[in-house]
Amino acid sequence: MGESSFLSQFLMITDIKTILFIAVLIGTFFIVKQFEKKKVAFSTRTIYATIIGLILGVIIQFVAGLPENPAEVTWLNEVSKWYGLFGYGFMDLLKMLVVPMVFVSIIRVIINMKEGDNLQALTFRTLGMLLGTTALAAIIGIVVGNVMKLGVGFDVSGIEAPEMKEIVPLVDTIRGLLPANPVLSMADGNIVAIIIFASFIGIATNRMKKKYMDVVKPFIDLVEAFYKIIVSVAMTVIKFMPYAVVALLANTITARGLSSMLAVVQFVAALYIATALLFVVHLIIITLNGLNPITYIKNAAEPLLLAFTSRSSLGTLPVTIDKLVKNQGVDEGVASFSASLGANMGMNGCAGIYPALMAITIANMAGVDKDISFYVMLLVVITISSLGIAGLPGTATMAVSVVVSGVGLGAYFPLAGGILAIDPILDMGRTMINVNGATTTAITVGNSLGKLDKEAFAKENVVVNEEKTA
Repeated sequence: MGESSFLSQFLMITDIKTILFIAVLIGTFFIVKQFEKKKVAFSTRTIYATIIGLILGVIIQFVAGLPENPAEVTWLNEVSKWYGLFGYGFMDLLKMLVVPMVFVSIIRVIINMKEGDNLQALTFRTLGMLLGTTALAAIIGIVVGNVMKLGVGFDVSGIEAPEMKEIVPLVDTIRGLLPANPVLSMADGNIVAIIIFASFIGIATNRMKKKYMDVVKPFIDLVEAFYKIIVSVAMTVIKFMPYAVVALLANTITARGLSSMLAVVQFVAALYIATALLFVVHLIIITLNGLNPITYIKNAAEPLLLAFTSRSSLGTLPVTIDKLVKNQGVDEGVASFSASLGANMGMNGCAGIYPALMAITIANMAGVDKDISFYVMLLVVITISSLGIAGLPGTATMAVSVVVSGVGLGAYFPLAGGILAIDPILDMGRTMINVNGATTTAITVGNSLGKLDKEAFAKENVVVNEEKTA
């Protein structure tokens, strides 16, 4: 019994297949290492890693016999746990960087602001872009949901009713974003509160520079030094990204299975069609900024692929900021500020497309009539709630809860059970478009403030990536 619990509960290895697929994963790492040795561009290595992870996940599912519920297959749980060590372990290291990076970046942004720079313009333009793109995302979601007739004629019998997330009043949510205890805000990962706290410190330091420069100079030097160090740590972690991407994607497919995805394939298709359409809208916005959309895609490949496989906008933040500065030519201050806000509010996928599709699906399932007032209310609720849910865990589910209640469909929320069951499959596309929306916002705001280096955007970034990720 002791040996059995040692293998099943401690080592989590009770089947030869578990050992086999752990060995296969390590084998894929050697393949990725060979690409690195051959000086294949970092973004290309990440794409290869995504393909390898997808193939590996599908192979695992076929070996398991395509189970309807992978959670009931012991060795699949074991493989998922071990793959999570490599995949989620990497995300933990990235998340380790988020709070110190955002905190020091925002202070540094404000300290380095010149006389003519306008923090107010930066803030309002960033929020305007985030909310504007979320409204566009909601419109696309509404149109796609109706065209594809989501939920029409859907059999709702036998669906387990999920509990509706408790809805926090908007006033309480906004108050919760204020840093009453900055240390607790950092521990909770409340990024908006950290930005507010850091902004006060930065503004105060800037004010003191005029009269007491000799007193505050050591602090300014400390901020600069800490920023350089945290960026160096970020680069050390980021170079492991292609290895983590293999494990992350393989793990998602292993844990969720292919059959769960097939059960609600229409909704999955709708979400990814809406995501693709919004991606095109983002590219149009990039083009309106006088930039080449193809170059943009190449420059943004790494954070987008990491967002897709990791399903974490916040975890991807260090990579997003790094690539905005190095690849996209956005000023460091604008990149840090816009990307940090974009990882927490106005999220185009989680708070825009997804709630719109869910509201249309649930309304159709429940046989609710949808008139023009329904759509106007839906659009308003989605746009406002995308700001109000910032900093809360379970953002996508929370957004759906708020929106569904906001348009009077709260009683029908249990009908969404089948869709919520495959949330990780949906979350990959949602998170990628969240990050793309934040990146598009940063570039647009940077361009509008004259803080976008178009030459840096246009140049070949392969050499830069290799040097920085070697």
